[in-house]
Amino acid sequence: MKAIKKGFILPSAAYVLKRSQIRSFGPLDRKPEVGDVAYGMIVRVGQHSSLENASGRIHRVQDGSRSVFVFGNRYAPDFYEGFVPTQAERELDLLSQSGLIGVARTKNSMIKDPTRVQLDGYVCDEEGKVMNTRDWPLVNPKRQIAKEPRARMILVCGTSMNSGKSLAAAACCWVLSSAGCNVRAAKITGTASLKDILHMNDAGAAHYADFSYLGYPSTYLLPEEELLRIFRQLDLKYANNPRNFWVVEVADGIAQRETALLLRAPEVRRRIHRLILCANDAFGALGGLTTLRDEFDLVPDALSGLCSSSPLHVRELQMFTSIPIFNSAQPDADALRRILVPLRTRRRPVPPVRAAAEP
Repeated sequence: MKAIKKGFILPSAAYVLKRSQIRSFGPLDRKPEVGDVAYGMIVRVGQHSSLENASGRIHRVQDGSRSVFVFGNRYAPDFYEGFVPTQAERELDLLSQSGLIGVARTKNSMIKDPTRVQLDGYVCDEEGKVMNTRDWPLVNPKRQIAKEPRARMILVCGTSMNSGKSLAAAACCWVLSSAGCNVRAAKITGTASLKDILHMNDAGAAHYADFSYLGYPSTYLLPEEELLRIFRQLDLKYANNPRNFWVVEVADGIAQRETALLLRAPEVRRRIHRLILCANDAFGALGGLTTLRDEFDLVPDALSGLCSSSPLHVRELQMFTSIPIFNSAQPDADALRRILVPLRTRRRPVPPVRAAAEP
């Protein structure tokens, strides 16, 4: 093994690791796995010209910048679909600003080719074992005890990536916390990035987390039971108090594999207190409403997202639906509070979901 010199970037995909643990690296002598940690440098700057570190700071990178990286899969229609390689490779693609690496299989034609990374080797512990972020979760499931009743869950989903989900989730956190409610927040699926959950923290969520707190650099292609285990552990950690609210965001669109799995899971469905659907435009919102109804037997309690910032999109939507619409960029606190905290809390039934092929 060789020593790792100081001065490297510790990215947010490796959130669970401490800098003091990154000491040495060994050879690339086996097939990588999701969560494996590697050490190397940027050799060609492409789409991503910066890295987010484990504190949320953004580092600008150049050719030769040294960093730790984490293997993982990514699903991002606006960027890349990428996968952990089937064999050890010296050069790989940077799939996200958080330090996720793999092989980009497809890319959005509107963006640049991915930044390229050259690896020196796997980051190893003192015994020479390859370090994997999944071995270092910050939440201990053995200490978790389920309590009933539970915190009320506000679930925020969308029609696509960048449909305004994070802004809507932050608006919910702000309105609830401004009303004197205790708010917790989480992002259950996606690719590691502290930006979204830090926005919810800025908006009043006293405690916040995402899947990276459990050691997962991303959730794309995780087995269903593992995905539900992430939901379960974050639920038990942050939503045990029935007096609190738990604002939860799921990544990408409702047709995306992991989001669809969660929306079909009975243990997730029965936890929904309020469901928010976000969309880029009015027509997308109408398609989302139809898909939620036909594929998941769900009706959202409110609509929001990027379309909510446009009076014309709102006017178009109101021609077809009476579901409340709130402007996530400039929320009406009283109106949104009435949606989230009505005088009487109704229990949402959990209808059976018809079987469907994974999207």
